[in-house]
Amino acid sequence: MTSAGDSRSRGVFLITVDSLRADALGPHTPTLRGLARRGTTFETAVAGGNWTPFSFPDLLGARPVFADASTPGPAADPTLAEALSAAGVRTAGVNAGNGFLTEYYGYDRGFDAFESFLDGARTPIGRFLATHPTVNGWVQYLGWPLGSAAATLRGHQRRHAVDTSHLHALERRAVDAVDAVAAGDPDRRFFLWLHYMDTHTPYVPAPRHVRAVTDGAVGSSQTLLGHLRAGLGQGVDEETLRTLRALYDAAARQVDESVERVLGELSAAGLRADTAVILAGDHGEEFLDHGHLAHYPKLYDELVRVPLVVDLPGAPARREPAPVPLRDVPSTVCDALGVEPPAAFAGESLLPTVTTAVAPDRAPVTSLALRGESVTSQPIPRRLGDGDPLVAARTDRWTYIRGPVGDGDRGGAGGGADRAVEVRVFDRERDPNEHELVDRSAVPKATLRDLERAADDRLALLPDTRAVDGSRRGGGDRDGATGRNLPDEIERRLDALGYR
Repeated sequence: MTSAGDSRSRGVFLITVDSLRADALGPHTPTLRGLARRGTTFETAVAGGNWTPFSFPDLLGARPVFADASTPGPAADPTLAEALSAAGVRTAGVNAGNGFLTEYYGYDRGFDAFESFLDGARTPIGRFLATHPTVNGWVQYLGWPLGSAAATLRGHQRRHAVDTSHLHALERRAVDAVDAVAAGDPDRRFFLWLHYMDTHTPYVPAPRHVRAVTDGAVGSSQTLLGHLRAGLGQGVDEETLRTLRALYDAAARQVDESVERVLGELSAAGLRADTAVILAGDHGEEFLDHGHLAHYPKLYDELVRVPLVVDLPGAPARREPAPVPLRDVPSTVCDALGVEPPAAFAGESLLPTVTTAVAPDRAPVTSLALRGESVTSQPIPRRLGDGDPLVAARTDRWTYIRGPVGDGDRGGAGGGADRAVEVRVFDRERDPNEHELVDRSAVPKATLRDLERAADDRLALLPDTRAVDGSRRGGGDRDGATGRNLPDEIERRLDALGYR
């Protein structure tokens, strides 16, 4: 760890992409793959949970979900942005409309500038379209010729047929933040966080990206049918599944182009050469890998193994297979900026691996989910006491999952508070897709003890819901713990993401 003030780079640019699977970086994402080639790629980066509210307490809060409260959100301890701001670092955060990453949940804490696009549309039609991004995308797409002609008459060039993810507004905010840094004190360090939503359901990329990733094989009719038939995993045939994955890949390409433009702005401002860039998915996405779409409460690789790349100026390119948790990101950011992280930070810096190839020793790495009466029950439990804990522990080879019996992974009747618990073990060396159960006797005894202990330790961190008093410094115990309803703006935004 560097000492405070011994800065390794002037700035850190943290890019998080919602629902980005570990295998999402491909030929259609040249910018993100370029980062991976020139930086350190952590091949087994593990999210703290299966969806955003369970993952981001690690990424920006520096402690795992439910560290001190029964609802998700950053803990009362200093967040990453608060720690940086206290050290004099300029901070800016832009979240492209994820309702779980808003001021209401305390994610604005420590940011000098913060935008989550919660004001949204103010008319009834605008609110409807904001809540139904698929419909919004098709309205934009069908109205493109008229809108383009009107823009031409005004002397403007309208390049984008569809933008339902606040993509271009996010870019403008990012450019504003870069300009503010460039115009400010040249010795002041900076931290910029951007969160993209394009690869989250319902996947509404611009049509040109769909054509690009499918060589024109998927057109408007297939896209529309895919949206109409998908829902959240009901009755999806092979053709629909291929269409949905093509839309997802096209959305990743859309993010890739945006990142290229923002990095170009950093370069134009003379900041790129002294800026560390960190790329991370907050969780993955399922395409019937274990029976569903989206990211229901399960902890298989497609949902918790995510891209994680650290591109530090001057550091060599590396690939690191050892598992690491996303909660290492805040300490890594602090280390890159020469800021001493608070003692409460649960993770460790990854810079020793980035700079000198010291293998991280974090295994087993754990993840957590809450499961209701069935995998697909709505609302998905996000408050302790509303579901049964599901915990996973991973080494470089083994996956250990412990959780309620009764509905497997494909839905069905559940059991409630007295549900029995089962353990599932997978050998990813022989079965990388985690389909073939392995008897625990096949796991080396010392490894099995480590996996079981890690799962026990993760569960032991959960507070007693009876003891939680509904107070959390800097944010409060959110999402119903105090009997208050969510603000309308957040309700609409979560509805748009498929959460009730």
